Amino acid sequence: MAASEGNKLWGGRFVGSTDPIMEKFNASISYDQRMWDADIRGSKAYVKALHKAKLVTQEELVHIQGGLDQVLGEWSSGTFQIKPGDEDIHTANERRLKELIGEAAGKLHTGRSRNDQVVTDMRLWLRDAITTLKGNTIQLITTMVERAAIEINILFPGYTHMQRAQPIRWSHWILSHAVALSRDVEQLEEIRKRVNVLPLGSGAIAGNPFNIDRELLRKELNFDGISINSMDATGQRDFVAEFLFWGSMCLMHLSKMAEDLILYSTKEFSFIKLSDAYSTGSSLMPQKKNADSLELIRSKAGRVFGRCAGFMMVLKGLPSTYNKDLQEDKEAMFDTYDSLHAVLQVATGVMSTLEVNQKAMEAALSPDMLATDLAYYLVRKGMPFREAHSCSGKAVYQAESKGVPLNKLTVEDLHTASPLFDSDVSSVWDYTSSVEQYSALGGTARSSVTAQIEHMRAWLKVHSV
Repeated sequence: MAASEGNKLWGGRFVGSTDPIMEKFNASISYDQRMWDADIRGSKAYVKALHKAKLVTQEELVHIQGGLDQVLGEWSSGTFQIKPGDEDIHTANERRLKELIGEAAGKLHTGRSRNDQVVTDMRLWLRDAITTLKGNTIQLITTMVERAAIEINILFPGYTHMQRAQPIRWSHWILSHAVALSRDVEQLEEIRKRVNVLPLGSGAIAGNPFNIDRELLRKELNFDGISINSMDATGQRDFVAEFLFWGSMCLMHLSKMAEDLILYSTKEFSFIKLSDAYSTGSSLMPQKKNADSLELIRSKAGRVFGRCAGFMMVLKGLPSTYNKDLQEDKEAMFDTYDSLHAVLQVATGVMSTLEVNQKAMEAALSPDMLATDLAYYLVRKGMPFREAHSCSGKAVYQAESKGVPLNKLTVEDLHTASPLFDSDVSSVWDYTSSVEQYSALGGTARSSVTAQIEHMRAWLKVHSV
């Protein structure tokens, strides 16, 4: 039989019992219990505000805070017992507080609604989660930057449209993903500012009638600001949606990196070898070494995309203020955090332990990848680029027609494309020289990658604080 409505935080106007199926359907304790610490922190701050407003005595303040400390200790030690009728984390904690200290516990909820209580808990929890995820991402970026510094001399093919494009440094590829992740960190820092706004004191919808000192609450809970509209404070979940979108964007970046590494680890490429610690085998084929760590990173992106899209569909048709639909916010938030927390750690492990096959990478370079350099050779001799591009293309076609590599065409062969080709064209056929002439930051390409590394190291010092 379900618990009597009189035992619930909202039970007074109801008679009889809730249908057991509805009881289970309505409850969120199975997942929102992970906010136990945030809920108790919020309650300890709120009872101080009640005491300042002369709604609880000094003796009651001591009893309530002592009882909350006991509840905190039970959660910390894993001895807290959830009971039938504990609808959510707020109900569970208040029920246990009453068991410990008696009727004084009933004063804790004065002027407070679960509407402002739950969103306060969520903001406190997410603020801590963001700190953890930022640390995870910073660790991954650090690993990538230092790997780029160590392996700066390794060349391999760069790809566009999954076709060999131009020679690049392996470090340049690593840093391309590190830079994307650095944007994720900066966005996460911005999101934290919007998360760190105090909603407590907003009541259910209209505010709090007891002259609760919200500045006291802000300082006690270390929020940066205070919400200004009680209807918005209790009913909006923009900060959750923004976090879900951030998770989607970050996982999109990680999924793209994982896809590259999956390809590079195949026998056809053989550019890298994953550590056994981040690979699995086949139950049938003994020779198999599967990049399951990277495949799971790729799949988690789809999972979080779904969470984000699903929650946006929940939000789009809601009327103003709090509606029970918003109970869907917590599972989406928790699952996104759990996915990112795991993925970032695994990605760091993969990036720190994979082995690079430098010989295979450099053997994959081919003279046709220097066709752009061939065009630039003509540009340096005064030819307009569009004409130079066409001449280089004719040379590529001629090499393909003759069945020889582009660098095996004679000067006489090249003259059919342009009379500007001369014996010094031999300088084009050098991969290191090719890489050195390109720069995204000015100077040589090697100095460009070095500059990127130094830039990223400086960025890490600022954002690791």
